[in-house]
Amino acid sequence: MAEYVIIGNGTAAVGCIEGIRSADKESSITVISAEEHHVYSRPLISYLLEGKTDTERMKYRPADFYEKNNVKLLFGRAVKCDSKKQVITLESKEKLSYDKLCLCTGSSPFVPKFEGLDKVKKKFTFMTLDDALALEKVLDKKARVLIVGAGLIGLKCAEGIAERVGSITVCDLADRVLSSILDGECAAVMQKKLEEHGISFMLGDTAVRFEKDKAVMKSGAEVGFDILVLAVGVRAETELARQAGCDVNRGIVVGTDMKTSAENIFAAGDCAEGYDSSVEANRVLAILPNAYMQGRCAGINMAGGTAVFDNAVPMNSIGFFGLHCATAGSYPEDGEVYEAHPCGGIKRLYIKDGRLRGYMLIGDVSRAGIYTALVRERTVLDEENMDKMKKIPSLAIFSSQTRGKKLGGVV
Repeated sequence: MAEYVIIGNGTAAVGCIEGIRSADKESSITVISAEEHHVYSRPLISYLLEGKTDTERMKYRPADFYEKNNVKLLFGRAVKCDSKKQVITLESKEKLSYDKLCLCTGSSPFVPKFEGLDKVKKKFTFMTLDDALALEKVLDKKARVLIVGAGLIGLKCAEGIAERVGSITVCDLADRVLSSILDGECAAVMQKKLEEHGISFMLGDTAVRFEKDKAVMKSGAEVGFDILVLAVGVRAETELARQAGCDVNRGIVVGTDMKTSAENIFAAGDCAEGYDSSVEANRVLAILPNAYMQGRCAGINMAGGTAVFDNAVPMNSIGFFGLHCATAGSYPEDGEVYEAHPCGGIKRLYIKDGRLRGYMLIGDVSRAGIYTALVRERTVLDEENMDKMKKIPSLAIFSSQTRGKKLGGVV
């Protein structure tokens, strides 16, 4: 009987639990959770503030998930990892031994050392359920909100509180919203939708100093606020991995089997730096579906299996006030770009060497799953299927064997 320990209680941890239990029904699994909550879907925290969901419906797995999978859930923070003795120490001084360990420690907000930030009383990050609940307590109809960061986190926060505050200003040093995933034209469409709901932007400019209830911008402009939300970026949580002697770059370096360089230690999710097939190199992909698949791969291998996850790709599916956006893959500059404008939206397909390498969809995202599969599986298309893919993609593009797998049939 093995002793499995998972540090973290998010999507990757769920994948790891289910991966272990697919091969080992009996051994002990202990999950160490820094957050005192049942596992929940983090992308839903903005919908909680909108009133579109509640903490019960946010659960990523049913209430009896831990019990059904014979998992011991410990609330507390792991502060030390001794890989030689194979022992984890908690903040409470409790020690846990393990045979196999999976680090699902996720990421944490990156907060620059702004001058005067310590003088701001109502300041928040926006990554966790606790963050959302804390922010909710100070919202009121007259509040002026300043959000530093026009990425996914900052903009979802803006959407979530738009109807509950007096005004929202979003600033970012980048010249467009969602700069990590969208080009200028696509970003402008999303920005316009946000502006239609009263959200103001200061792009190419950002806060550099704070004075209690005022931000001084890089441009010299001043912005008054009552509530400050910091959504500048995130960093992988790697401290325990460093202690354990794992190789660490921007994230914990893992192979396609999710093993780290330290014996009996695996890593998965936002903390891991794994193989990105779209660029054929390792990098951190802090994306929910990849976190689950990395976790499941790790769990299977912790239980003695031989799973491989070698087709991770960056992908995002997001919407603001009913306008949806989906992206995936990479955007090679030396390939072909196919563009169309279905129903007033935007479709951009990035093609190189007979393969779809990446895409951007604004508006109609109904075929995003097919495009993502083509990118993920590195499918080479002949001229006929390439034309179908550009205009009306369908499962007919894939081989009969692949169609059988996708449809759950037998070929």
